Amino acid sequence: MNTDFWSMQIKYFVLMADSKPVFSLDGDPMAAEALLRDVFGIVVDEVIRKGTSASEKVCEWKEPEELKQLLDLELRSQGEASEQILARCREVIRYSVKTCHPHFFNQLFSGLDPHALAGRIVTESLNTSQYTYEIAPVFVLMEEEVLKKLRALVGWSSGDGVFCPGGSISNMYAVNLARYQRYPDCKQRGLRALPPLALFTSKECHYSIKKGAAFLGLGTDSVRVVKTDERGKMIPEDLERLISLAEAEGAVPFLVSATSGTTVLGAFDPLEAIADVCQRHGLWLHVDAAWGGSVLLSQTHRHLLDGIQRADSVAWNPHKLLTAGLQCSALLLRDTSNLLKRCHGSQASYLFQQDKFYDVALDTGDKVVQCGRRVDCLKLWLMWKAQGGQGLERRVNQAFALAWYLVEELKKREGFELVMEPEFVNVCFWFVPPSLRGKKESPDYGERLSKRGGDPSPWASLNPLHLMCDGLFSGCRASWRE
Repeated sequence: MNTDFWSMQIKYFVLMADSKPVFSLDGDPMAAEALLRDVFGIVVDEVIRKGTSASEKVCEWKEPEELKQLLDLELRSQGEASEQILARCREVIRYSVKTCHPHFFNQLFSGLDPHALAGRIVTESLNTSQYTYEIAPVFVLMEEEVLKKLRALVGWSSGDGVFCPGGSISNMYAVNLARYQRYPDCKQRGLRALPPLALFTSKECHYSIKKGAAFLGLGTDSVRVVKTDERGKMIPEDLERLISLAEAEGAVPFLVSATSGTTVLGAFDPLEAIADVCQRHGLWLHVDAAWGGSVLLSQTHRHLLDGIQRADSVAWNPHKLLTAGLQCSALLLRDTSNLLKRCHGSQASYLFQQDKFYDVALDTGDKVVQCGRRVDCLKLWLMWKAQGGQGLERRVNQAFALAWYLVEELKKREGFELVMEPEFVNVCFWFVPPSLRGKKESPDYGERLSKRGGDPSPWASLNPLHLMCDGLFSGCRASWRE
């Protein structure tokens, strides 16, 4: 036994026990509680009440230099009184974008579910790290239950998974797992253990696929971009062609990343046909369903993801369409061989001892490349408990209904032109100014409409205005009529 180590630990705990209360202001716990009550009051007034009101601004926009002066960002040696801290909280909220506002259409995340927010507050207050059962017993069990439910919706009766810090990391993990499964020596020997590799994704994929290839040392040249059809869906025949081409060039194909719900057009790649290609060539199939995965909750629309059960891995972000709140991103695996731990684990002895008083299989920290990992399951679990699967299904169906409503309204208004009829909740359209109406055949039409020139294809680079209708704002219809 290392007696010096344990002696230091005992001294540390004695010092902690003799110190002032941890949760206090200058040793006064009541003052700390009063501060938090005041802050919560500000949040309720400014974020929840005003921040979700259609009569209020989405953002009090200021130019960067002006905003720096307004916020007084400098950090000084002397502290400030509680009254000043509360004023600063109000300033932060005032000049921040209200992403829960009914007129906020800038991102694929939005909305404010009260149960999810309650879960986020509890999570932050408990301030724990999700890596071992001993430090996060409730959340270790809860995470597995939530992941089990998500896997069942994909169509798997067993498997593995983990919550990741965003869909980009989920996608990167999938690439890393596929590489490790094919070449396990790469964990120890690195790129020296690898031949030239090739992975395949569509022209409309999320940029994180190329970013992940660069981060993992594969290089962006290893990403072969598959053509898409007029609706933005991957063309399986072109995937076959590129696989053959990569092999002829001496590269080893190892992964295909399909997309269910592309960022702009909301396209769903044909998963059954892509899975057939992967099966013929022995390739890992990853489905980036960060945006479209929540459609699996809808019996009416889940056909858009037919074939997803044949994937090896799936990325799904409930913080998007389901409004679980940032961040809530799951990586789901069909694998039951403990691939996540074998690929990412390092068996740090001070965390993952094998002689604990519980089943150490519950310790999930070695599944990820992080050490500390925030709890992202509670907000989704609490929201699901409150809404039930049926309530979440209604939420998804309402999103589709509002998207179709918007399409019909656009068709009635002069100067608005649909890029295409949507199959998801992305509604892409042009606003054609009066000076360009009736001049579509003009040689500079595309350049003038896009204000930047380039390829005049209808949606690839002309930057059509797209409105992400997540269907969760009661003010959406009223907003349009205004």
